Amino acid sequence: MTKPTVYIIDGCRSPFLKSQGRPGPFRASDLAVSAAQPLLLRQPFGPEDLDEVIVGAVAPGADEANIARIIALRLGCGHRVPAWSVQRNCASGMQAIDSAFTDLLLGRSNLVLAGGTEAMSHSPVLYNRHMVDWLADMNRSKSAWQIIYTLAKLRPGFFVPVIGLLKGLADPVIGLSMGQTAENLVHRFGITRAEMDNYAVTSHQRLMHAQKSKYLEEIETIYDSKGNFYSQDDGARPDSSLDKLARLKPVFDKKFGSVTAGNSAQITDGAAWVILASEAAVKKHNLSPIGRIIASDWAALDPAQMGLGPVHATAAMLFKLNMSIADIDYWELNEAFAAQVLACMAACKDDKYCQTELGLDKAFGEIPHERLNVDGGAISIGHPVGASGARIVHHLLKVLRRNHAKLGVATLCIGGGQGGAMLVESLQ
Repeated sequence: MTKPTVYIIDGCRSPFLKSQGRPGPFRASDLAVSAAQPLLLRQPFGPEDLDEVIVGAVAPGADEANIARIIALRLGCGHRVPAWSVQRNCASGMQAIDSAFTDLLLGRSNLVLAGGTEAMSHSPVLYNRHMVDWLADMNRSKSAWQIIYTLAKLRPGFFVPVIGLLKGLADPVIGLSMGQTAENLVHRFGITRAEMDNYAVTSHQRLMHAQKSKYLEEIETIYDSKGNFYSQDDGARPDSSLDKLARLKPVFDKKFGSVTAGNSAQITDGAAWVILASEAAVKKHNLSPIGRIIASDWAALDPAQMGLGPVHATAAMLFKLNMSIADIDYWELNEAFAAQVLACMAACKDDKYCQTELGLDKAFGEIPHERLNVDGGAISIGHPVGASGARIVHHLLKVLRRNHAKLGVATLCIGGGQGGAMLVESLQ
């Protein structure tokens, strides 16, 4: 029996907006709705014709439970279109696409809107446990004497906040932040500070070239409640240089480390979408696919080495298809850290790593830098964790089309020690 074809019809994203140290102008659902509205308006079908809406989001707001349903209703999908949310840390947006891919393969859906969204600047600032307990005691105090007694127990330390974003970017099992896992890879592969900084500068240069060349036409202009508009990613640093990056101090290992804010992904708000369709939906609505999903795969590894997840997922996926790195025209590998991307590139061409960790006879192959993240990546664009997986899948198809190429791999590392990969084919 021939496997059904799953098409990607269209896609878009919001600008990725760098956190400015306070909540940005958009919540996660606002970003998703603002980006999806023009995408749906240009389709020959209506929002109510969708079979489902799937959204990846890591930390939606307290009033955005099952954020996919909120978004679907706000988009005018109506009461009858089901919507559900997924969470796989940094790969949540790719998980949403993969979940849609699965439902289309099984024939449960024919037309799906899938993507991801994140408003990292809206990550909560929480009370610590001491303050929570004190507030509970105060709530139970009824008499004047009880209230006075409870007030007397209040201490200055109770007011020390818990930063939700920092909690979310740390692994509670191994007790390391994502940046500390990147430092592990620096030591494992002997990556230098200069190599990381040089990679970061290149990411900014590539993004600025893409903006100047109008390669990022998938970005939809969005408007806030005050009438301000946002039409492009604002994380690019035109003045980025090796000299300036070299002045930055390590963030995650202040004494011995080399991972800095300058060679790491930016804290960002953003949303990204794709529309997936079956062959039946393509014929019914006379759609023109931009690509198709050939395969996807997921892998797991030591959480302390989580940045190498893309190597494991990609190797597993291509091995099952009897393919190699040489068969791939272009790559999108999410830039969580420059160290992490460089480590993945090093691991792929290292015989020992591929033999001991992947069970291969020899090195998997070498990913050419000139075919990797050609329009910049998360170091310059930003990494709204729920959205990045959807962004790289859609943008990869744009890169393939622009360069008259056929096959591409989008892949990410995932906090907690996982990796995800998706193989797509351009049809335009």
